[in-house]
Amino acid sequence: MDQKDLEYFRTLLNEQLEEALKQGDMTLEDMTDNTEIFADPADRATMESDRAFTLRIRDRERKLIKKIRGALTRLDNGTYGVCEECGEEIGVPRLKARPVTKLCINCKSKQEEDEQLRGD
Repeated sequence: MDQKDLEYFRTLLNEQLEEALKQGDMTLEDMTDNTEIFADPADRATMESDRAFTLRIRDRERKLIKKIRGALTRLDNGTYGVCEECGEEIGVPRLKARPVTKLCINCKSKQEEDEQLRGD
């Protein structure tokens, strides 16, 4: 991968990190605004369901932030775009589709097949 590609991915990952952090902050703000007291148990249950959904979204955002930071670290240490499983270069089209990936398409396909066989 040439320097131009590396800079493209660094910019893309930094933009994604900034957006994910902003979304995480907005999610936390939304959760702290729920101070209503509900007389109707159905309304309370709906609010609790919405809160659980928001927490799942926040957890996904947290995991994405961790993956983006990991990809930026790999960029810094020169291992970005190299498959952690086989050591081959990950294609630019795959990295554009999934910039945080650690596996080439062949190793990812094999991993997914293994998961299906195990029932994960």
